[in-house]
Amino acid sequence: MRSGRWMLVGWLIIGALAAGQRHYYTQFDGSCARIATIGITLASGPLNYIGLNPTANCKVPQPSK
Repeated sequence: MRSGRWMLVGWLIIGALAAGQRHYYTQFDGSCARIATIGITLASGPLNYIGLNPTANCKVPQPSK
């Protein structure tokens, strides 16, 4: 069980490094799509380095007029 935790931590660290190399943190504008893209990149971890380039588009409902 302990090694599984360390593997998960390593997986997320590699995902965080991939997001940093793609400059997702410096170009952060607080939009829903940017937050989702960073989250997906973190979750996909090492898969980012074998060609996976996850992105997300999301639309937040607007208030009625």
